[in-house]
Amino acid sequence: MSVDDTSPVSRGFVGRGRATAHAERIPPGQHVTGDFPVLSAGPTPHTSLEQWSFALRHGTERIAEWSWSQFQTLKQTRLTADIHCVTKWSKLDTRWEGVTIDTLFEAAGLVASPTSYVMAYADGGYTTNLPVADLMNSRALIATKFDHSPLAPAHGGPARLVVPHLYFWKSAKWVRGLTFIAEDKPGFWESLGYHMYGDPWKEQRYSGD
Repeated sequence: MSVDDTSPVSRGFVGRGRATAHAERIPPGQHVTGDFPVLSAGPTPHTSLEQWSFALRHGTERIAEWSWSQFQTLKQTRLTADIHCVTKWSKLDTRWEGVTIDTLFEAAGLVASPTSYVMAYADGGYTTNLPVADLMNSRALIATKFDHSPLAPAHGGPARLVVPHLYFWKSAKWVRGLTFIAEDKPGFWESLGYHMYGDPWKEQRYSGD
């Protein structure tokens, strides 16, 4: 994974094994695809940029919120990373651009996180839980571009969370904010039996893995 600062699913999927040329980059049970499969739990939301906003919340308190135009004024970061879906495909060297969580914390005046966990929430009612530590130090960003173009709605546009070191269901599409939570609790797929953390290198696909 490289960073450049510039100012839903089924158990029945069967993978095709590792690609020999990139074996060291492919977690167990994964296969490399040149495509970008679209998997969603429901219909694709289409939120206008005029209505879009992103917020950081703690309980009932709204710590910070940005409109689309305000979000674009924040420092933009380019991220190149391999991504790994729980349905066993991996896509190498994906290119994203957006705002890191570190930058959001700085813009919100947060010196430290108020809790150890967040719940990412999105249009369409999707949620997923994450440790705050897994979002910091340029490990995650709110992406608004893919391959230098605006992020398509089918892939989570206008903005999605990108956490490439975890299975890609953790990279919530159509993300609208992060809520700080005192204790780890399951989001949408986690409440249906998916792993609470989702490390692809440990094959943490389902509860008990």
